[in-house]
Amino acid sequence: MAGVSDFRFVQYLALKTDSAWRRLPEEERRRGRAELTQELESGDGIKSYAYSTLGLKTGADLFLWRMSDGPDRLQESLGRLLLTGLGKYLQVTHSLIGLIRPSTYVRRQDSQEQAIFEQERQRYLIVYPFSKTTEWYLMSKDARQGMMNEHMRIGHEFPKVRQLLVYSTGLDDQEFIVSYETEDLDAFQQLVIALRDTEARRFTLRDTPIFTCVYRSVPETLALLG
Repeated sequence: MAGVSDFRFVQYLALKTDSAWRRLPEEERRRGRAELTQELESGDGIKSYAYSTLGLKTGADLFLWRMSDGPDRLQESLGRLLLTGLGKYLQVTHSLIGLIRPSTYVRRQDSQEQAIFEQERQRYLIVYPFSKTTEWYLMSKDARQGMMNEHMRIGHEFPKVRQLLVYSTGLDDQEFIVSYETEDLDAFQQLVIALRDTEARRFTLRDTPIFTCVYRSVPETLALLG
């Protein structure tokens, strides 16, 4: 059986709850939440983490981070998920996909730079699609490496923030999915402010929408939906 480190295909899903869900009888909602929980926790070649985005982003109440060895299992699981009692009242509003692969700018990544395979999740997850300009890729490798060295040096000044990088080039609209984990949102915001002053910032084409997510157990996360 594949281990978590073999799950190189990553999917981030933002889902919105239909307001009709909260008007259902409590017992029906309880069964619906239990069905969806069972699907998310069933495994079947998939690792899933659930986050609440309730009130933090328009069009997103629930955020799922899922990993597998390819898209096939994830598609089949999502099909089952959307047929559960709660799933019938959920709409996928954003989907981001990509692959985990070694960085071209880092020889040896530590757990701060690529924490995607860590077993313990931190309280907050921040996720956004990211693309560079054409001019970035027309520069020499040495020029790009120099700017990325500055970027990584600043990142190491904020040890409370862990990065998770996914490559989407050719698979989705963005080139990367940039994610950060932290227990301290203030430290994360300070990191972002510092990175905006770097030379590499000139070559950012897209870095929105940004999803700020709160990690909870699956039952706790779904309970917030009603």
